[in-house]
Amino acid sequence: MVRKVSIFGSTGSIGRSAIDVICNANETGAAEFSVEALAAGRDVEGLASQALKLKPKIAVIADESRKVELAALLAGSGIEVAAGEGALNEAAARPCDRVLAAIVGAAGLGSTLAAIKAGNDIAIANKESIVCGGQLMLGEARQSGARIFPVDSEHSAIFQCIGDGRSLENLTITASGGPFRNWSLEQMATATPAQAAAHPVWSMGIKNSIDSASLMNKALEFIEAAVLFDVAADHINVLVHPQSIIHGMAHFDDGSVIAQLGCPDMRTPISYALGWPDRIPTTVDRLNLAQISNLEFFEVDEERFASIRLAREAMGAGPAARVVLNCANEAAVSAFIAGECGFLDISRLVEAALERFSSGNFASSKCETLEEIAEISRYGRFLVSQWLNNAPSRAGG
Repeated sequence: MVRKVSIFGSTGSIGRSAIDVICNANETGAAEFSVEALAAGRDVEGLASQALKLKPKIAVIADESRKVELAALLAGSGIEVAAGEGALNEAAARPCDRVLAAIVGAAGLGSTLAAIKAGNDIAIANKESIVCGGQLMLGEARQSGARIFPVDSEHSAIFQCIGDGRSLENLTITASGGPFRNWSLEQMATATPAQAAAHPVWSMGIKNSIDSASLMNKALEFIEAAVLFDVAADHINVLVHPQSIIHGMAHFDDGSVIAQLGCPDMRTPISYALGWPDRIPTTVDRLNLAQISNLEFFEVDEERFASIRLAREAMGAGPAARVVLNCANEAAVSAFIAGECGFLDISRLVEAALERFSSGNFASSKCETLEEIAEISRYGRFLVSQWLNNAPSRAGG
C-alpha cells in the first residue's frame, strides 16, 4: 500500500528527519510513500532540492516574495509552485493519508486546521498549535473524522503506552534538562543565544533548542499532553531525565507503570506517526541498556526554571491564557536571539504578560475561532514588546 503524505515545515529539523524516514522506507521496501505536498517558510533552495528528490505534486513557500525564485529552481520539473498563507492552507487540504504538521510556532495552526477540516489525518509536530488551538483542532477533528497522531517524542511515548486509557492514574513526560541543567541563576543570567541553543542531547532548530534550555519546551508539552490525552493538569508530572532514554510513562491505578524507551532520535516517533498502525523500520541506533548502565531522574527546579509553573497557571486560567503563554514566549525568545533581553528575561516576560492578560478584557475568551486566537496572539506579543520598551535596563539581569 502506498502512503500519500504531505510535509509542512519540510526544511526544518523535523521535516528533514521525516524525509530521511520516507526515503529509507522507500529504498529498503519496508514501506512505500509518495509525497503530495512539501511546504517551507523561507528556505527556497532547501525546498527546491527536496522537491526535485521527492517529486511532490506541489511545493509551497510561505514567503510570497520568494515564489519567483522557487519557480525558477523547479522550472521544467512538472511540480506545481505556490506561495503564501492561502496556498499553504490549500495544499494542506489536498487529500492524503497523513499531513506532517511541523511548521514552527503558532504560524502552523492555520494549515493544520485546514488539513483537519479536509479530513486528513495529522502527524502533529507543532506543539504550539495544540497549545493555542488544541480545543478547536479536536472539535474540527471530531466533525471531519481526522485523527491526530503525536510526533513529539514524549507524546508518542504516551500514545504507545496508554492503551485504551482505562484505569489511567497519571502521566509522566521527561525533560533532558537542556544545556543549563546544572547552571546557577547567576550563570544563566549571562547566557548567550549560542549557549542556550547548544542542546546536549537533541538536534533541533534554534527556537526549540532555546525553549529546551528554559524548559518552556517541556511546559508547552505539558499542556499538549493535557489536551491530546484529555488528562487533568494535576495528573501530569514532569521529570528531568538527562539521558533522554525514557520519553514518557503511563501510570495505572493498580500500581503499574508502562514506559517507552528509545535512543533520542526524532526519526522513531516520526516513523510511528507516519506509519501507524504499522511500525516503519528506521536506521535509528538500537538501544543498549547495559552500555548506558545508569538512568537518572530529578524533580524540576522551579526556582531556576519557572516554565512548568507558568504552564500550570495558564492551564488553570483557560485557553486564552495558554495562547498568551505561547505567543509571549515566541516573542521573548525572538528578543533574546536579537540581543534585546537576557535569557532569564524570557520567563519574566512570559509571566508579566500572563499577569497583565489576566486582568484584561480577553481573559475569558474561549478561543473558539482562528480569528479569536490570532487576536489574542497579537495581544500577547504586544505585551512583551511593551515590557521591553518600558524596561530595557532589565535585559540580562
